[in-house]
Amino acid sequence: MDKQIKRKSTTKTKKLLTWAIPAIIVLGFILSNFTRKKQINISKTDLKIQKVVKGNFEDVLLVNSFVEPKTSILINVIQGGSLAEIFVESGQIVKKGTPLLKVYNPNAELNYLTQETAMIEQINNLRSLRVSIKNQQLVLDQQLLSINNDFKNAKRQFKLDSTMYTRDVIARNDYQKTAQEYTFQKKRSNVIKKSVFEEKKSRDVQLSRINSSLTNMEKSLELLRKNKENFTVKAPTDGMLSSFNPVLGKNYNQGEPIGKIDVLDGYKLVAKVDEFYGSKLREGLSGSVAVGDKKMPIKLTKIHPEIENGQFLIELKFDKGTVPSEIRRGMSLNSKIYLSGDREAIMIPKGMFYQSTSGKWAFVLSSDNKAVKRNIKIGRENPFYYEVLDGLQIGDRVITSSYDDFDTVEEVNIND
Repeated sequence: MDKQIKRKSTTKTKKLLTWAIPAIIVLGFILSNFTRKKQINISKTDLKIQKVVKGNFEDVLLVNSFVEPKTSILINVIQGGSLAEIFVESGQIVKKGTPLLKVYNPNAELNYLTQETAMIEQINNLRSLRVSIKNQQLVLDQQLLSINNDFKNAKRQFKLDSTMYTRDVIARNDYQKTAQEYTFQKKRSNVIKKSVFEEKKSRDVQLSRINSSLTNMEKSLELLRKNKENFTVKAPTDGMLSSFNPVLGKNYNQGEPIGKIDVLDGYKLVAKVDEFYGSKLREGLSGSVAVGDKKMPIKLTKIHPEIENGQFLIELKFDKGTVPSEIRRGMSLNSKIYLSGDREAIMIPKGMFYQSTSGKWAFVLSSDNKAVKRNIKIGRENPFYYEVLDGLQIGDRVITSSYDDFDTVEEVNIND
């Protein structure tokens, strides 16, 4: 008897189809996911979209600058002590030599008094010694006159007796006595003159040294008396007193700064700049500053090398002496420094997208409701624009807001 095989084949086919169809569907779904670009749906109100434009690219640096006096002089406590009196207030215009404050230091005052007394005593001693030396010199001069007079008398007598002896008027013995006296007085005069000359020379040197010592001692005494005035701190120059906030009774050390005087000879601008611009800035660069409705030319005059918290200090001055009358110390002004000349370029407005992509790519709108990822190349930047070197065309619309929430996708679906 024959078997029916046909029915068995139909059963196997059904089983195969039951497993194959779902597998094909799953495989197709997986392949579809692998080949489809990663997308995200975002509301248009959560995005910032801006156009790529063409124009003059200003390579500039914007800084917030502050007005400061061109010259400031520190005021230091010359003699340390506790603050006893304050004569002026911060903000006042003062003249050179105006008393500002007075400190009290009894130990220093006693020391000055002791030194002054010792100096005066030494000066008096030197003066007395000088008088004594001069008196001794006077005595020697008187003795020299007397000796010279004795010699002249002996000489005159010798001449007279010589004449009389040749005429046999006087005895030989008298003549010899006169001749002997003359010889003695002559030798005596020569010896004493030589001795007095040497002693006078020595005393002249001594007097010269005493006079020099007196001069130095008197200068030291004058300086000491001036130092006694250092208990009162005075203005070193004309100007406006600033940063002057002393406290009565507080003890200040010698050399400690207590304020400064701003010399009223002009103003300068100071600003802090990010260290990123360290290689781009140089002294002599031009710029401008907005003062009210005016735009004034400025010039970079000094770059401080010290970097603190990622910033360094620069100084600018008003070019050609054009200082506006409304300028005041402490004013905050927006300044612009030109790093290079303007040139025509394709530009994209600045935005947070740069922080997410480092300027290597951006989402560019292909239609009103879709943006696709595109590689780009960014060149220079200023406070308003990035210079586009490649990847974008004039009129392209770019998402310039942050990509932090979708930097791994390739397409952005924009919902109205």
